[in-house]
Amino acid sequence: MTTTSYGGTTVITQTLADIAAAAGVSTATVSRVMNQKPGVKDSTRETVMRALEAAGYEPPANLSKNLIAILVPELSNPSFPQFAQELTLVLFAAGYSAIICPVSQGGSSEIQYLDTLLESDISGIVSVSGASADSLASKAPYQRLLDANVATVYINGSNEHIDAPFFCTDDAAGIRLAVEHLRALGHTRIGLAVGQPRYLPTQRKTKAFLDMGFSEADDVASTEYTADGGARGGRRLLASGHTAIICGSDVMALGLVREAERSGLSAPKDFSVIGYDDSPIMRITNLTTVRQPVKSISEAATSALLALIQGETVPNVELLFDPDLTIRATTGPL
Repeated sequence: MTTTSYGGTTVITQTLADIAAAAGVSTATVSRVMNQKPGVKDSTRETVMRALEAAGYEPPANLSKNLIAILVPELSNPSFPQFAQELTLVLFAAGYSAIICPVSQGGSSEIQYLDTLLESDISGIVSVSGASADSLASKAPYQRLLDANVATVYINGSNEHIDAPFFCTDDAAGIRLAVEHLRALGHTRIGLAVGQPRYLPTQRKTKAFLDMGFSEADDVASTEYTADGGARGGRRLLASGHTAIICGSDVMALGLVREAERSGLSAPKDFSVIGYDDSPIMRITNLTTVRQPVKSISEAATSALLALIQGETVPNVELLFDPDLTIRATTGPL
């Protein structure tokens, strides 16, 4: 008679089959329930647990690892490590550990991470600026999380096709702050350099900008959320006579500043520029930028995630958080 170990408890294989038969499920499902893995519906899990209890099974103590996975885009953009760090601190204070899963070109994709996480003992997932913010990306992996009843919350990636809570910076409010600041300095030829239109932050920033009276054809340059993207978009806007430029990220703004310096231009002497994010490293630069409320968003998202893990009901709505404008030395009077 063979035996198998599950989560530190040894059971007789024939008994495992009997339990599976009593619960009307497969032995694999019984194994997943015993190891507290995702991928089992609540009703099925309860049925299996009743069958296990009837057989005298007692789950080992401290089986849960209290582990949360944090999915972030590439770590080269300083705003994403900032979220990862803040979330890790908040989770640790709540008694949970975090594993950082950086998604990048040439590395693991978000789908690959989710496939692995669905087979692991994690307690929940925080997705930061993931495929949920990409209008062209498949949402099927997120549906798998819902079907597997894995507690998941989303930061800066709201999507109407995903039934989950979202926590986002109010990008429209950030753009309004930037435009009002530049107009107060006398600028009227203001440009917007942002990433690709497929991304939700680009769409929201662009809409807010156009709602303030600007032209998409003349005043908006869509490239990538990189230093090179900022350089190319900013170069086009400066060449067309814009005296001030709002960038979709700090990295884009720094790329623009570097590109302008190569042409003998400097901010704020020759033009004004505003970034977006205000990650900690920006505090050693002179960049005027819109600051995301990372701490507030991380605390709210973590609170909702822990409530989901405990089986509580959390509204599947989007909460917007107001950003601030940090004025430094790259903006000045026209």
